[in-house]
Parts: sequence; C-alpha cells; structure tokens
Amino acid sequence: MSFFPGKDPAAGDTFQCEAIKAVIVPRTADLGDGFTVRRALPSVQSRMVGPFVFFDHFGPTVFRSGNGLDVRPHPHIGLATVTYLFDGEIMHRDSLGTAAPIRPGAVNWMTAGRGIVHSERTDTPRRVKGDSLHGLQMWVALPAAQEEMAPDFAHYAVEQFPMASDNGKTVRVVVGSAYGARSPVKTASETLFADAHLKAGSTLPLDADHEERAIYVLDGEIEIAGDRFGSDRLLVFKPGDRITIRALTDTHFTIFGGAPMDGPRHIWWNFVSSRKDRIEQAKAEWAAGHFQKVPGDEIEFIPLPAK
Repeated sequence: MSFFPGKDPAAGDTFQCEAIKAVIVPRTADLGDGFTVRRALPSVQSRMVGPFVFFDHFGPTVFRSGNGLDVRPHPHIGLATVTYLFDGEIMHRDSLGTAAPIRPGAVNWMTAGRGIVHSERTDTPRRVKGDSLHGLQMWVALPAAQEEMAPDFAHYAVEQFPMASDNGKTVRVVVGSAYGARSPVKTASETLFADAHLKAGSTLPLDADHEERAIYVLDGEIEIAGDRFGSDRLLVFKPGDRITIRALTDTHFTIFGGAPMDGPRHIWWNFVSSRKDRIEQAKAEWAAGHFQKVPGDEIEFIPLPAK
C-alpha cells in the first residue's frame, strides 16, 4: 500500500451541515487481481487530520489461489505506519528483525523515525488456497522534535483494546481515549482512532475533545444534521462542534484525529518530514542502498521512483 497511481479527485459532495469542513471522495486504483485501494488522505481538500497524513482503505478482496499481497521491502522516515485489518492476514517483516502477522482487530504500529525498511505480504500457507483481505493503512506524522527518533515496532493484540457498547452501538478504542475508555497504544502526540459499529436507528455522539476529527464510512449510511452520507466517504469536521452521528442502516465507520501537527509536512513517496532537505537525503540513501535490509526478505525491493 505504498504505491498508488491514482490522481486527486475533484471537489467532493455538496453538503449543508455547518459542522462539516470537508467531504472527501477517495481516489481509487485497482492494483491487479481485483485488489482495490481507496486513498482518502492526503487530498486536495485536506492534507492531514490531527497527525494523520495518509489514509488508505484497501479491499475487500478475495485473492485467487496462489496469489496474495506482495508489497516488497521499501523505506520510511519521519512517521509511524498503522495497519488495521477487518479481514485476512498480513505478514509484516522489517529491518529491525521483526516478523509478525497481523490479523483483524489487532494493530501493527511501526515507528520509522530516522529510517526503517519493511515488507507486507500474504504468507505462503494462506496463499495456497487464496485469501481474503480488507483493512486500513494509515500514516501518523511524528512531531518535528521526534522525527529522527530510533525506529521501533509494536504489535497490539485485539483483546488489548477496550470496547464501549450501549444501545445498538459498539466502539473499539484503538488509539487514544474516547467514550470513557483508553487504548494502551503509545503515541508521540495526541492521537485518536476508533472502530465503530452502529445498528440502524442508533446514534453516536462525537464530542469536541480532540481539536481535529474525521470519520470514514466503510459500510452503510449515516445522517448528520439532516445530511446523508454513504460508504467510502471521509467527513472532516470543524473544531469545537459536538456532532451526532445517526445510522440510517447498520453502519461501520472509523473515527480518527487528534491534536494539530506542529507545522506542515512534506510527503514524497514513502517519506514524511517537516524538512524538504531531509526527504532529499532519504531519497539519496535509498538509491545508494544505505538503508538496512529486511531479514527473511532480502532479495526484492521497491526501487526509488523516477519522479
């Protein structure tokens, strides 16, 4: 999910709700074998929400026998990658020596800092019969003072995340705090990510505790202040307003955001930084082969793009 050939979309849906800052229609690309990726961030309407500078929704996909996900080793700097699955499994390997599968409801939180290399693949046993895959990959920018921190990897199992349930709604608090629950995930700045399911007719309040907030509708249809929104829409909210989300059908969406970043971020390929010169340095280092290799996946790699 590190290469995306799509272009930015035109301006999104019209809407009336004054609490909504932007409605983003993700740009979509088919990467082959029916594997579809929808990129909601960055977009022309919103470059970031809180520390989130990148938001990809991939699948749902069913791979044919012998096929699967193959994201070859590639580098990152200045961010943390967050992988969250609804279906399937991905084997993560990185230059720290990590080899860890991720399954639905768990989280792989990889902090790139000054530099890390990783690959994401369907493991051989699951590839034999064909496999399904559906999930999100997000990038969280690091504060400028911590962009050069040591790289790190943390895996959090599904049972570690608190759940808030009441009257037809269930929210898993994956990162940060919401609805009286707090996640164990350690972050470099104030960050929120939650996975919400609402039964038709139920409502969920979204308070203004976090200055920057958004929701991404995965399935179903919601209503906010009289406006209706279907699946594959990213709604970015204005700060300070309390929102009420009403499910018109059984609905699945994610909530994310946090504190504003300490300045803009530059993104080029897989590199994120507050400094353009740091990205140029990373480009030169990857082209020269100066990043560490991934144990167990040393042969292949993604070359530096031509532009």
